[in-house]
Amino acid sequence: MIEASDVEQAARRLQGQVQDTPCLPSRTLSQITGAEVFLKFENHQFTASFKERGACNKLVQLSDAERARGVVAMSAGNHAQGVAYHAQRLGMRAVIVMPRFTPGVKVERTRGFGAEIVLHGDTLDAARAHALALAEQQGLTFVHPYDDEAIMAGQGTVALEMLRAVPDLDALVVSVGGGGLIGGMATAAKALSPRIRVTGVQVARFAGMVNAVQGTQHPMGASTIAEGIAVATPGRLCAEVVRQRVDDLLLVDEGDIEQAIVLLLEIEKTLAEGAGAAGLAALLRYPERFRGQKVGLVLSGGNIDPQLLAQIIGRGLVRSGRLVRVAVSARDVPGTLARITAIVAEAGANIDEVHHQRAFTLLAAQSVEIEMVLQTRGPQHVEEVLKALAAQGIEARRIS
Repeated sequence: MIEASDVEQAARRLQGQVQDTPCLPSRTLSQITGAEVFLKFENHQFTASFKERGACNKLVQLSDAERARGVVAMSAGNHAQGVAYHAQRLGMRAVIVMPRFTPGVKVERTRGFGAEIVLHGDTLDAARAHALALAEQQGLTFVHPYDDEAIMAGQGTVALEMLRAVPDLDALVVSVGGGGLIGGMATAAKALSPRIRVTGVQVARFAGMVNAVQGTQHPMGASTIAEGIAVATPGRLCAEVVRQRVDDLLLVDEGDIEQAIVLLLEIEKTLAEGAGAAGLAALLRYPERFRGQKVGLVLSGGNIDPQLLAQIIGRGLVRSGRLVRVAVSARDVPGTLARITAIVAEAGANIDEVHHQRAFTLLAAQSVEIEMVLQTRGPQHVEEVLKALAAQGIEARRIS
């Protein structure tokens, strides 16, 4: 099991090789959650993820012979980029095995760091098996994404930096996939501040660490927007550290993570991927557990597909009542639509979409149902728009 001295040594190795990222207070998120929130911006790393800490710590410890032969890793995302970037920087050959379903943007980004990309298998397990086979065949050093003491020690440097910036933190809330980040952070944090509570957060669809540590049998899902922590089987070494040094494990839903991503974007003007927003999602879902405490959250990564981000933003606007669907029933005569849109405009809302429904409606003949998507300032503004329509004798209702 790794010890605090391993993390401290890793910090010395990483000095000047990775970013000492900011750890800053968020006054607005503190007001929303009731805790005093401090954010660690690991999405500011060059590869936009904490993963390069562990990768770099592992690579710089290789022997000259191992460096000459090169390394191989299995990953569909942040670990791949971290290994590829630091291998290139250190002059090593890097082979990255990625599942065939890996989005092209991630493949090209990893290739851009000079890595040799091998697309193999339809699952991460199949990619891992192929990476291990290549390691055996070509004498490459396999760099595990989490279940490795050097990897954990490197990730643990996040906690050292956070407690140097805010020594009196009461709690750390950390996203959990395989367990490398929380294992390293808990080891460092408990040594520096034995009273600190370390809480792990998993997405409910991939509660592998919760199952391993608590003996539960949560079923595994097929996908999640927090793909960075979508790990069915946590690391053996990591799980043992979590059992001994992590105080609690919490589960959050997809909607919690979506809400957290949107809040970080709107309030902090920072982009977090699903896994990176899991800590804030836990504070939003379980505020009573952290109220009144100084809480450190790790924004562990910021690599998110732009199309997925656009969907999350749209759903966030719907959830907050700033994008709504309204159904208006009216007589189908010239000028009706112009009158309705004028009332909506006068009430200060903006019409995003309009759809007329004549055939598929239970309204009387010569009547029309007009479905509008409106941009508003929030739920109270929606009610004002509906009242303005009703005042003019127009029947309207919110449908979502």
